[in-house]
Amino acid sequence: MSVKLILRDKEFTVKPGMTLRDALSKIDVLPESVLATRQGEMITEDEILKDGDEIKLIAVISGGYANAAIETVLLR
Repeated sequence: MSVKLILRDKEFTVKPGMTLRDALSKIDVLPESVLATRQGEMITEDEILKDGDEIKLIAVISGGYANAAIETVLLR
């Protein structure tokens, strides 16, 4: 009985019955740093994980435009 969490090239195994939030905490991943999908559909942090689930975690990257705007202002 297990749930598989996949982040990039790493796989983690947790017990079924816990919420996604608790599972992320167990593997030291901040919930706001990833989007989670199960069978191609996004799931929320309060979703209960079931035996056999394979959850793909997609890292959220911030930055870019806002940082570029700040740099532009500072360089003037």
